[in-house]
Amino acid sequence: MTTAEARAEVRNQEAAARRSRWGGVLLGLGIGGFFDGIVIHQLLQWHHMVSALHPPDTLENLRLNTVADGLFHVAAYGFMLLGIFLLWSGTREPHPAWRTSVFVGTLLFGFGLFNVVEGLIDHQLLGVHHVRPGPHWLAYDIGFLVWGAVMLLGGWGLMRSRR
Repeated sequence: MTTAEARAEVRNQEAAARRSRWGGVLLGLGIGGFFDGIVIHQLLQWHHMVSALHPPDTLENLRLNTVADGLFHVAAYGFMLLGIFLLWSGTREPHPAWRTSVFVGTLLFGFGLFNVVEGLIDHQLLGVHHVRPGPHWLAYDIGFLVWGAVMLLGGWGLMRSRR
C-alpha cells in the first residue's frame, strides 16, 4: 500500500467514525425527545408541548396540544432515523472498533443535549411549557437542565475516553 493510499484509508476511517459518533448523538437526541414526550407528556401528564400557551382545559386546546405533541414526536422520530442511518453508514466501511462506553457516551450526550436545548428554549426563552407547572415550576425546570447537563458532560467524557 502506498503512502497516499494509507492516508486515504485513514481519512475514510475517520469519516466513518465521525458518522458513527454523530449517529449516536442524534439517536440519543431522539431518545431524549421520546422520553420527554412519553414519560412527561403522556404518562405523568405534567405538560404538553404548548400547554402554557393553550392550557388543555378545553377539548379544543387538548386537541391542539395533542397535535403539537405528535409533531414533537415526529421530530424525535426523524432524529432517530437519521441517527440510525448515520450509525449504519459508519459501519459499512473499515473503522476501528468502538468501545461500548463510547457508544453509550454518544447516546448520553445526545439525550443531555436534548434536555439542555429544550429546557433553555421551550421552558425558559419561549415559555411554551414548564416541566411541571405549579408552585415549584422553576425547581423542576432547573432540575431538568441540571439532569441534562450531567448527561451531556458524562456523555462527553465517555465519548472522549476512546483515546
